[in-house]
Order: sequence, then C-alpha cells, then structure tokens
Amino acid sequence: MDNAYTLRYAPALAKGLEFDWDDENTKHLAADKVTPTEFEQAMNNDPVDLDFELMDGEERFRSVGITNGGRFLPVVWTIRRGKIRAVTAFPASVSNKKVFLERSL
Repeated sequence: MDNAYTLRYAPALAKGLEFDWDDENTKHLAADKVTPTEFEQAMNNDPVDLDFELMDGEERFRSVGITNGGRFLPVVWTIRRGKIRAVTAFPASVSNKKVFLERSL
C-alpha cells in the first residue's frame, strides 16, 4: 500500500493542514535554507511518506515533497495539538528525488 504511514496521522489532519510555527522551528529550517512557505508547499503537494519513528514519546514522520517552484525537500514533522509542526527540512539528495519520483507515479 502506498503511503501506509498516512493511516497513522490522517484522523488528526482530516479537516485540512494547519501548521504550528514559532522561532525555534523557523530558525531550524532557515539553517538548511528552507522557508516555512516551502515546507508548507512540500506538505500540501502530495508528499511521499517514507517512514516514522517514536522519539521521546512523539511520533516523527519523514516525507519527501516538492515545492511549487519544483524544489524537492525531505521533511520531518510531527503533530502537536492537531497541527503539523516542522522538525526539519533540507534540500533533497539524488536518492530522495528518485524515491519521490518512483512512488508518486
């Protein structure tokens, strides 16, 4: 099944995507030259869900998405209080791009 991990977070996002931003996560993205807008675009443009893991009692999801400008971004995120919270995002490697293209066709 494609996007099997989607089942784990779909109920929390059933009403649409809302994002949780603050200085901490926006600065973390900026360190990797990713803007909050790019992160949101990657999440809204049918990202490919790769996996998830439990860290300190919180589920962290890993996906690869594409921005409106065509930039591939691996994104790590969690759900807090019903909103998507960016953990990190960074420019995609060749292998990340390949996974996205193979799984989204």
